[in-house]
Amino acid sequence: MDVFAHRGASGNYPENTIAAFNEAARLPVFGVEFDVHMTADGELVVIHDESIDRTSNGTGYVKDLSLAELRKYDFGSWFSSDFQGEMIPTLADVLDVFEFTNHKLNIELKSDIFPYVGMVEKVLALITERQIASRVIISSFDHAAIESVKLYHPEIETAALFMEVIVHPLDYIRRIPADALHIFFPAAIRPSIAEVINSGMPVRTFTVNDVTHANILKQAGVQAIFTDYPEKMLTFLDSI
Repeated sequence: MDVFAHRGASGNYPENTIAAFNEAARLPVFGVEFDVHMTADGELVVIHDESIDRTSNGTGYVKDLSLAELRKYDFGSWFSSDFQGEMIPTLADVLDVFEFTNHKLNIELKSDIFPYVGMVEKVLALITERQIASRVIISSFDHAAIESVKLYHPEIETAALFMEVIVHPLDYIRRIPADALHIFFPAAIRPSIAEVINSGMPVRTFTVNDVTHANILKQAGVQAIFTDYPEKMLTFLDSI
């Protein structure tokens, strides 16, 4: 079972920061996952929430702030004073960290709350510019965005994100179309998801920080887990 570093190595470093990504890049895990929003001036930035309130010393929505305004805030001190001065990274900054590694790059488009018109095209343009299409998975709870990715670049792997148990998931995912299912881990052991696993479609689960849960998911045939503690999970999975 593969391991993805969720928001970088976010258990021990402030999530979605260069510090967290540098640590993930050091580890021999399969991949890394991170989230993309778009600023008021059309820049692609890596942060999980729609607002900066939880993970910085500022307030406001990403969509209402320019990149220059966002760069004024500290995105590390909320986690620990050791990370004071961490700035919000752009998507290009994060791709730079993994330029010379072999990690799979799971880019989650966070357009399920705010639409971010033009974000899909900007992300795809950067992927094309960097020539990394074969290394990328684009996932989203915004399934219309996944549909657009497949329309523009059918060669790029996509994944539909779900939090809940779903009925006939395989039919729905194929209609989008998407290549994989990414689902909240408690729902991954339901019979409907076993149907997806048995079809050969990749099923990956989030966010798995307990080794007992990881073992259950491995036995169920889940292809990969997203975890805040990639080194711990990698060590555990290598031991069984």
